[in-house]
Amino acid sequence: MPSIAPTGAHLIGGDWVTEGPAGTGVSLDPARPDDPVGEYPLGDAGTAADAVSAAVNARSAWRSLSFGARSRILEQAARLFDERADDLALLCTVEEGKTLAESRGEATLAAETFRYQAAIAKMSSERIFPNNVPGETIRTVRAPLGVVGVITPWNFPILIPAWKLAPALAAGNTVVWKPASDTPLLSVAIAHLLHDAGVPAGVLNLILGPGSMGGAMVADERVDGVTFTGSVPVGQRIRDVVTARNGRVQLELGGHNPCIVFEDADLDLAVAGAVGGAMGATGQKCTATRRVIAVGDIHDELLDRMASAVEALRVGDGREEGTEIGPLVSSGARAEVAEAVDAALGEGAEAVAVNAGTPDGPCYYAPTLFSGSPDLSICRDEVFGPVSTVLRVDADDEAFTLANDTEFGLSASVFTNDLWRIDRAVHELEAGLIKVNAPTTGSEIHAPFGGEKNSSGHAAREQGDTAVDFFTRTRTAYIRPGTSR
Repeated sequence: MPSIAPTGAHLIGGDWVTEGPAGTGVSLDPARPDDPVGEYPLGDAGTAADAVSAAVNARSAWRSLSFGARSRILEQAARLFDERADDLALLCTVEEGKTLAESRGEATLAAETFRYQAAIAKMSSERIFPNNVPGETIRTVRAPLGVVGVITPWNFPILIPAWKLAPALAAGNTVVWKPASDTPLLSVAIAHLLHDAGVPAGVLNLILGPGSMGGAMVADERVDGVTFTGSVPVGQRIRDVVTARNGRVQLELGGHNPCIVFEDADLDLAVAGAVGGAMGATGQKCTATRRVIAVGDIHDELLDRMASAVEALRVGDGREEGTEIGPLVSSGARAEVAEAVDAALGEGAEAVAVNAGTPDGPCYYAPTLFSGSPDLSICRDEVFGPVSTVLRVDADDEAFTLANDTEFGLSASVFTNDLWRIDRAVHELEAGLIKVNAPTTGSEIHAPFGGEKNSSGHAAREQGDTAVDFFTRTRTAYIRPGTSR
């Protein structure tokens, strides 16, 4: 157990609560599951209600604080993320399983996110419009949404909270944060960091426990909006509950992301992008490459080279130097991947590469590359692991049609040097994130992020200067001068 693991605790109204009415949970290291990381208290519906009450009580003072004061707190948080990056990275790897390099990248980008949103908070969000009435001004202003429920997943346990917490706090909202149960101690470490940065009591509240506790928070009518990243079924339930009371919902859900490789592609670039997009972070990304669509005669060479690259991946403990792929987050996650792979094999998929160097252990799963047909269940259902399928088509039209043949629309990529194909990809691919000659994974904090169809629906985008849209209400004021004296 690393020395930097904090004591598990809820943060409610500025107080660290170590007792859990629902008992005690244990955080496990997926690479070394016999070595627990630490314990944490399990909350219940009452815990969620207490946290919402604290957020309601702190709302007026926080929204009244000047934008400069809020911005300075976010800037201090960014400095602390930089200072504590190594400790946060180690704890991330210990609880989630990803490599230290990936974890360190998350901490660095979290710092940049808070720094960026602190700068956005200093920029005017108002607009002035012309008016037909002489002397009258039309002006839009933004007001905080209010109390925001934040529900985050385990696969990016530093960065996704930063994407949500930074703009929520910058806009003057108070927050109740329910993180995933697989990375509770890392969430406590982040809450400690924000507390140390000067976030006042009750403005940020952290609750630890099962999904039912998050459900109680979502159902609380005092919560004005919920931002959620996770599975489609849970996201749809949250949407139904919150919108029934005219609350606001931001959803980032699943993906089944295609990568089209055309015959004119740089094959070195395409192989690296497709394998990295599929297998990086052990395939536990919503933007991971699930289908690789090879157009025409490039199929055989692409398949062979991807198979060699998958077999050469170094799988192991994320703390060990040289590891490229870590374990899955839990034994339960591994069981789900194994079930999906068994189903694909039963449906006639051909496993063209299975990484033979993968260690034994309840959370490890060998990176696997399939060749098959689009009607495989694995080509339609999201499998959250290091598994991808190469499909062959004969023509461009068929490639674009197949790429869009999914209920999801999060990300997509194409590899080509043809400007006409690039233009077609940008306009025809049904995805919120389109990459050209790059993996389906990865994004920049200053650009909007989000999907289409069942990946995000019509939810407001995350990241960039558009992140404030979800966390604020726009009001339009018509201002006429009074009678002159």
